[in-house]
Amino acid sequence: MASDTQGRESAEARPAKASRRDPEGRMSLGEHLVELRNRLLVSAITVLLLSILGWFLFPWVFEAVKAPIEAAGEDSDLEALINFQGVGQGLNVKLQMAAYIGLILSSPMLIAQIWLFVMPGLHRNERTYAVGFFGSAIPLFFLGCVAGYWAVNQLVPVLMSFTPTEGSTSQIIPYDQYLALLIKTMLAFGIAFVIPVVMVLLNFMGLVSGKAMLKAWRWIIFLSFAFTAVMVPTPEPVTLIVMSAAIASLFFGAIVISLLHDRRTAKKLGNEDLADDEASSIDDEVEKVEGPSQLDDEDGR
Repeated sequence: MASDTQGRESAEARPAKASRRDPEGRMSLGEHLVELRNRLLVSAITVLLLSILGWFLFPWVFEAVKAPIEAAGEDSDLEALINFQGVGQGLNVKLQMAAYIGLILSSPMLIAQIWLFVMPGLHRNERTYAVGFFGSAIPLFFLGCVAGYWAVNQLVPVLMSFTPTEGSTSQIIPYDQYLALLIKTMLAFGIAFVIPVVMVLLNFMGLVSGKAMLKAWRWIIFLSFAFTAVMVPTPEPVTLIVMSAAIASLFFGAIVISLLHDRRTAKKLGNEDLADDEASSIDDEVEKVEGPSQLDDEDGR
């Protein structure tokens, strides 16, 4: 009898324990904070381990970073030197480069942790948009960083050409300043390559229409040329045209995708042939509603 009673009590306790969980998968504030702590911990450990790897990759990366300065010095009579100011500047630069390498190599894991944290709160269609956003933004960002490195290779010789070469002249470049210029340029191109993906995401979320983007096509072309002219001030027009066309093509590609998405959405809603300033048709015909049947009074009349 005692065993039967204990079995019934344990059976009744199981569903009560299971019912504590939200059937819709919602989490309390404390559970969100615990989840955030775990994601941050995994991200920090990943960055730390890959930064250690970056410490050993520093010689190869250092050769690639100083290549534009060496190339600029070889193309002119100017002696270009990289300067490490201070006794501990070499160690400081090496630590910075190791951290940058660790961040770049760990970016897929960081994005995965962001996705795992945000995903439970998204609807099914929003998850599809987010997967497409991350799947296209990551390679475009790295492609923009490569374009930024190429831009620095074009930028450094132009800037160093203003240094007078009469006599025994040498240009000593502080390595930390040059590294900051390189990182900022790479990030600028990386963000510029990702902006079109953000435009598509805003369109899919219903915040901006494709036709509204298309109306700004003149500004897109102007800003593409202006951005390239500032970041890559080469005297040859071919480089300016090619880089500006590459950036502008990404924006126009985003506009085409947005227009196709708007057309498909309008087709589903049955408003495909409507103009932007034309309202959809509304059926304002009054429907006849049958009134209640007449009630008999108490006498049956």
